[in-house]
Amino acid sequence: MGKIKLLDKNLINQIAAGEVIERPASVVKELVENSIDAGATRIAVDISNDSRDIRVADNGSGISKDDIKNAFTRHATSKILTQDDLWNISTLGFRGEALASIISIAKVTCITKTKDDTNGVKAVCAESEIVTSETGCDFGTTMEINDLFYNVPARAKFLKNSKTEIGYIQEIMQGLAISHPEIVFSLTNNGSTLLKTTGSNNIEVVISEIYNSALIKELKEVNNEDLQANVRITGIASTPLYTRSNRKGIYIFVNGRSVKCPICLKAIDNAYSNLIPKGKYPFIALSINLKPEDVDVNVHPTKREVRYKETNLVYNFIYYSIKNALSEFKTQEQQQYSYPAMPEVSFNKVENDFSSENKTSANNFSGNTNTNYQKTDFSKFASNPRSNSFKDYKSDKVYIEKNYSKEDFSAVQQHFLQPETAEITLNKPNIIGQFKNTYILIEREEGLELIDQHIAHERYLYETLKENLKNNGEIASQMFFTSLETPLAPEDIEKLEKNKEILAKQGYAFEIKDNNVIIKEVPVVVAQNHAENIIEDVIECLNTNFDKVEDAVLIMSSCKGAVKAGQKLSMWQMNDIIEKWMTTKNPQTCPHGRPISKIIETKEIAKCFLRNQ
Repeated sequence: MGKIKLLDKNLINQIAAGEVIERPASVVKELVENSIDAGATRIAVDISNDSRDIRVADNGSGISKDDIKNAFTRHATSKILTQDDLWNISTLGFRGEALASIISIAKVTCITKTKDDTNGVKAVCAESEIVTSETGCDFGTTMEINDLFYNVPARAKFLKNSKTEIGYIQEIMQGLAISHPEIVFSLTNNGSTLLKTTGSNNIEVVISEIYNSALIKELKEVNNEDLQANVRITGIASTPLYTRSNRKGIYIFVNGRSVKCPICLKAIDNAYSNLIPKGKYPFIALSINLKPEDVDVNVHPTKREVRYKETNLVYNFIYYSIKNALSEFKTQEQQQYSYPAMPEVSFNKVENDFSSENKTSANNFSGNTNTNYQKTDFSKFASNPRSNSFKDYKSDKVYIEKNYSKEDFSAVQQHFLQPETAEITLNKPNIIGQFKNTYILIEREEGLELIDQHIAHERYLYETLKENLKNNGEIASQMFFTSLETPLAPEDIEKLEKNKEILAKQGYAFEIKDNNVIIKEVPVVVAQNHAENIIEDVIECLNTNFDKVEDAVLIMSSCKGAVKAGQKLSMWQMNDIIEKWMTTKNPQTCPHGRPISKIIETKEIAKCFLRNQ
């Protein structure tokens, strides 16, 4: 073993640079974060020479000429003083490593001036050596980085092509712009503008400037605060109808710092579970503010990783904040279909309107004077003259079937479609039919809406079953008079036995006989349809992740119980499906993440016939 020697200053800085400066985007990140810490309101980044030359200019507080040399010295910083300050960090930078690392692997020129100084100072740095001189300039700081990695060619070899490296820089700048909408940012590459924001202090405006204004229509505000835990979350989240094929549209900021946090990503994934398809991701930008002492940002030199004092609190807070934001969006969407308040119904008036030969039926109809019937939804009754029955809803939503003659029905229909009460049906979805026995067609003011009948019904059943499981601890089941016996492999039988308790709560009961499984009970919604192959579907659900088995079974049950594509429906059945679908919390997508409805705008239809020319 050779003698132990002290490494020279430049080599030490180059080793540190290997951790802090991975690529040109790392340089941009460190310099722009310094500008933000300096209170800049305008930051301009210019890239050239295949991302090897970088210029960052700001109008921040600048660096005093007395501090300029210390600014480029390793572990010299103005942002912390004591060990306790590590647990009260309010700036993006604090280690004092970035500038020292950069000047060890690039040729750097810094021109800076504070508002109190008469003249500015110019610092020329190379090989960790610094030469300073006075110069005239405006207040703020301009950092010029030239020939990045000129003295570490091995590092330069690992860089991607110019387009890819610019892409990394653009991602960094987008995240910084979204997290600081109050700052004017610009990014140019060889004179071509890649990003420009106006400093509007409005996150939606910034997103429209970075992406496009159409995206704004698909976003919902996330805003939640827990005063007791002193944690707040703000930002935006896309509706389930807008997805991306990668996670590049996910921005997470903790106390203003852009991070790659697995806890946050897991909360986001689970919040969107059963709302978007597998392999798709939302567009989301969340700013999470915690007490500085509750989060450790001193984990990695790049400061992209953080640890929390209360991991579960952060996870749950993010998860439920997103859920609440998406639920609120659904509620607003449902208002397009809302029914007006039903007027008080006078049963005596209805009875008097009947002809004398229908008195008996009318008395049967109005004989129950329980106040629970005072707001009966007669629109269901009057809208289907070919039916001889209707559902009389009580306040607790439990209904009973009542049968009437066609004459009774016509009398009630005529009464409730008088002009003074006609408004009852004006705001109802105008269902105009069924296409390919799969899609329900609704005439809307803005166009023609197509609803997939199967997945609309599936969404309703899924939420209903889930609510029953939550409130009652189990789902209603139905016993088979003829038992279904299916041969299974030993490993599948073992899975059934292992999950027997979970399946029982979901309405599935079975008996193991030799290598056969005999299904004794299934959920009521499943029993209404063909359930011969249900055991294979149950086994498939048990092959999912252990923590998702319960939800997988719920999804399968709702899918099996829903009306099928290709199934012809009566107008009453279509109305029933649409009304139920409109009561769901998440009507945009089915539990598998597929979109349920699509509106073809009137102007698009008009184009087909040249009506808008």
